[in-house]
Amino acid sequence: MRVADFDYELPASLIAQEPLAERDRSRLLVLHRNSGAMEHRHFRDLVQYLRAGDALVVNDTRVLPARLFGRRSGGGQVEVLLLRPVGEGAWEGLVRPGKKVPPGATLTFGEGVMQARVREKTASGGRIMSFECRGDFWQCLNTLGQTPLPPYIKKPLGDASRYQTVYAREPGSAAAPTAGLHFTPSLLAEIEGCGVVVVKVLLHVGLDTFRPVREDEVEDHRMHREYYAVDEPAAAALQRVRAGGGRIVAVGTTVVRCLESAAGDSGEVRAGAGDTALFIYPGYRFRMVDCLVTNFHLPRSSLLMLVSALAGRDLVLAAYKEAVAQGYRFFSFGDAMLIV
Repeated sequence: MRVADFDYELPASLIAQEPLAERDRSRLLVLHRNSGAMEHRHFRDLVQYLRAGDALVVNDTRVLPARLFGRRSGGGQVEVLLLRPVGEGAWEGLVRPGKKVPPGATLTFGEGVMQARVREKTASGGRIMSFECRGDFWQCLNTLGQTPLPPYIKKPLGDASRYQTVYAREPGSAAAPTAGLHFTPSLLAEIEGCGVVVVKVLLHVGLDTFRPVREDEVEDHRMHREYYAVDEPAAAALQRVRAGGGRIVAVGTTVVRCLESAAGDSGEVRAGAGDTALFIYPGYRFRMVDCLVTNFHLPRSSLLMLVSALAGRDLVLAAYKEAVAQGYRFFSFGDAMLIV
C-alpha cells in the first residue's frame, strides 16, 4: 500500500489559523459508512447522532508548555520541544538546529534557571536530555516554556487555553488531542443528559503528530511510542456499555489508539498503562471503536490512514474532497467529522 494513495489537494486558505470564538460552533461533516451519505451540520448537533447507552470516550491529556528557547554551549540559539519524560529528570525531545546539538552539549534556558545536558541522539533524530533547575522543574517549565503549536499555524495564539480541551487534566502532551477542542461543558452536560456516558482515558500525544510519513510504502512506517492509560472505572464503564449493546464513540485518533492498544483479542478493554506504537491503517480489524469524532488531517499522515482504516480510503478521500468544496476549515483549529 503506497503512502501516495493518501494524498489530496488542499488550498492553503482552508488551513485554520485560529480557533472559532465558540468551540462548538465549528462545522461537522457526518459520514455514514454503510451508505456513503454525507451531512453538513454543526458540532453542537453531535448529540443528535448519539444514543442512550453509548459511551463517548475522550482523552484528558493536557498539553505541556513544551517549547523552550535558550542557548547552546557552543554559542547560538536553540529551540527544544519536549516530547516525553524518560525517567530520572531526563526527557526525550526535538532540538533545532539539530546538527549543532551533539551528545555532550549543554543547553541553558532563562539565564541559567534551567539547564539540560544532551545525553544521546535517538533513532528518530531526537535527543535524550537530562534537566537541572533552580527550584521545582514543573514551575520552571511553566515559567519558561511556551505552548507548542503545529508548524502550519502561523498566527500567534492569544489564549493558550484554546489549545487545551475543557477536560484536560494530566500534563504530558506535546500537542492537543484536537478533536476534543470542539467540546464545551454545556455540550458535554447535554450529551450526558441524554443517557450517554462520558469516559476519560489518557494518551500523551508525542512525536508522530509532528512527523510526516516519509516512507514510500505504508507498511514500512514505524510509529513513535506514546504513553497511554485506562483506569479501572473507565474499563468497567466501557465493559458495561459493550454488554448493554451500546456503541463506543472515540473522540479523536488518540482515543482510538489508546482503546485499541488496551483491548484484548476478545475485544474487551483492560485497565492498565504502558507505551504503544500501534499503527492503524487500512486492513486493521477494530476491536473496540464503533464511531469516531475527528478533525481533518494532513495529507499522507498516519492519522489520515487511521481514519481510512475505519471508513475506507475511497470514502474518506471523497469526504475530504467534499469538505474542500464546501470550504471546511482544516487541521488543529479546523472543523470536525463524525464517522458513524
